[in-house]
Amino acid sequence: MNRGGRGGFRNRGRTSNPWRNNWFRSKNHKGVGPCSNAQNSQSSQLHIPELSQTFLYRGWKLYFPQEPCQDGSSTVRKVEAIEQFIAGSKKLYSHTDIEERRAFTLNLKTLTNDEVFKVMWPNLLEDLTDNPETTLNCMSLAMHQMVSTALENEVKLQLQDGDDIPPIKLPIIRARPTNFEPVTELKNLKASYYGKLVSVRGTIIRVGNVKILCTWMAFLCNSCRAMQCIKQPEGIFTEPTSCSNDDCRSRTFSPLISSPYTQTVNWQSVRLQELVADDRREGGRIPRTIECELMEDLLNSCVPGDVVTITGIVKVRNSEETTNKKAPSMFVMYIEVVSLVNNKTNSASGKGFGAIVEFNIKDYYAIQQIHSEPNIFRLLVNSLCPLIYGHEMVKAGLLLALFGGSMREDGGRADPHVLVVGDPGLGKSQMLQACSSVAPRGVYVCGNTSTASGLTVTLTREGGGNYSLEAGALVLADQGCCCIDEFDKMSNQHSALLEAMEQQSISIAKASVVCSLPARTSVLAAANPVGGHYDRGKTVSENLRLGSALLSRFDLVFILLDRPNEHLDSLLSEHVMALHSGLKHNPEAAAVLQQFYLDLRRQHQSLDSTPITTRQLESLVRLVEARAKLELREEITETDALDVVEVMKYSLVDTLSDEFGHLDFNRSQHGSGISTKNQAKTFIAALQRRADGQSRSVFSVQEMKEVANMAGVQVTDFFSFLSALNVQGFLLKKGPNLYQLLTVDY
Repeated sequence: MNRGGRGGFRNRGRTSNPWRNNWFRSKNHKGVGPCSNAQNSQSSQLHIPELSQTFLYRGWKLYFPQEPCQDGSSTVRKVEAIEQFIAGSKKLYSHTDIEERRAFTLNLKTLTNDEVFKVMWPNLLEDLTDNPETTLNCMSLAMHQMVSTALENEVKLQLQDGDDIPPIKLPIIRARPTNFEPVTELKNLKASYYGKLVSVRGTIIRVGNVKILCTWMAFLCNSCRAMQCIKQPEGIFTEPTSCSNDDCRSRTFSPLISSPYTQTVNWQSVRLQELVADDRREGGRIPRTIECELMEDLLNSCVPGDVVTITGIVKVRNSEETTNKKAPSMFVMYIEVVSLVNNKTNSASGKGFGAIVEFNIKDYYAIQQIHSEPNIFRLLVNSLCPLIYGHEMVKAGLLLALFGGSMREDGGRADPHVLVVGDPGLGKSQMLQACSSVAPRGVYVCGNTSTASGLTVTLTREGGGNYSLEAGALVLADQGCCCIDEFDKMSNQHSALLEAMEQQSISIAKASVVCSLPARTSVLAAANPVGGHYDRGKTVSENLRLGSALLSRFDLVFILLDRPNEHLDSLLSEHVMALHSGLKHNPEAAAVLQQFYLDLRRQHQSLDSTPITTRQLESLVRLVEARAKLELREEITETDALDVVEVMKYSLVDTLSDEFGHLDFNRSQHGSGISTKNQAKTFIAALQRRADGQSRSVFSVQEMKEVANMAGVQVTDFFSFLSALNVQGFLLKKGPNLYQLLTVDY
């Protein structure tokens, strides 16, 4: 078995080629095959007459150079079956377009559903899977015959009576089969798929530059000057081992790179990344990728971020690890692409508009039933992220961003952007994750782990000094939505979003590479305000520390505030208890947990206090389920709930209890945060009043102690308290036991 691959197994033997001369050439196609020099003394023995006069099919030797054309052979019968189908589907194919493109698309579903074809070629899919190259050549030869016949008929109409018909010299035509099933997951591509035709689906993350690949190389004998052409399998440089002249025993040859008989094709490499649903994602590993090679008409049919379906032949090449001869023989698997369908455009040629979503008959029935509802908008709003109770207006805004506006003729932005700002624990992240999973193309990223290049485009260097582009989150979400959580944690990357959010594109100018990639995406962002609570006395920009240029690009800005409301808290707790019920809840147990949560919320009244949100209720549910599992029970009892409440109370004593043993939510759960801040605010305000009354800003430590006592500020270490205010910029130490208040101008 010949395992040809660049850097793979090399066939350095003499290429079997019984027809080395008089290879016909199209005037627009340089060097289409094997050849021999006309000055070779043995050329008459290798001469082949015109193909159209010798074989049943024009160009038979283009596709089957080592197989004789015999009427009634299995190959001829297969070609006849494809011919019959093409003859019955002439409306689908234009011979002028096929001649210009040198390729045609063949829908395998339509082909296999043809009753006559199924009788003539019943095992097409098996042959296509196990022997793809021969099967594809049969399809290509049938179309080659149809186009040649159509061109010959056109020439006949233009000739005068008695004129000879010139020979039709048509280059190779490639078959591009589509809808090949089943679609194979990348994790299943193993050694058993080598040499077989597979169909894979994924996202293009890198596109390389177009290069020239040599498929046939002309060589000149250094002794007798005879010329011969040797096939270069998968682009590997393969030299002849003997001269084509039987009287010559030379073993040295010179490659003729500029010879008209040297055949080259355009070649491009892309990298495909697998698409994995959230429920099937494997933890602890990055998504799988595979290299795919495009040739001829498939070049530049996709860009980074496109979701494509690739049909191709699995092949291998030498790994870079085998450059050391002592290293084991390792090979890298890649796909030689036969056809590529861009799912963004639903086109094999890359033409079209809009994202493609496939529906089955059940989906259409469901859409029709939803459309018949009297209030569709309310139904869809309530269907978005049902885990989160309430926030209907926020869900409505996110839903409108998912649908987006209509494309404008002037190229203006059609995708709305939404920003959700609010206190922690209100479900902002869950709503973004729901939007990402609902959208046909959705990307979810977290701001504190994202970089500017990870959001936009990365320029990477390939072998040979060339550069390639790798798509970031915004490019991968083209014609979809990009959900960015923890938006306030990525202040260094905000500048990278300005162009993408308004111009709907990402420009890159690095290392002599200047280009622009589409980023027509809706940005859905969620952020927490500075300090943990939203301050109504400040603007949105001050609460988030966002620039006005970026904030103005959001069409909707929602502010979520956690305000204690006994009625809403009760409804929310019932909703959470109904959703988070992995085990069977006893009504008495649920009542105990809800009452404890409502009591905590009731004591949480100040905006500067430690937040008590549904996260605490979910914590109670998780703990009570663990308490039931501990005794191998599937039902949660009231005793379980009481035990968990006691554990929770004990955990709150150290962080939230005051000196009297009561829970004080003005104390921070994270050390000396909020309570010290309140005391600092009170002290600075009192000291500022003293400064305004006395028209001075410098005070001694004793004077500041008096101010603190009058303001009711009680701290254990007053000097440490002053040092903290000095570090924070409220006070400036002017000398021993002297401080200046910096908030006044005296």
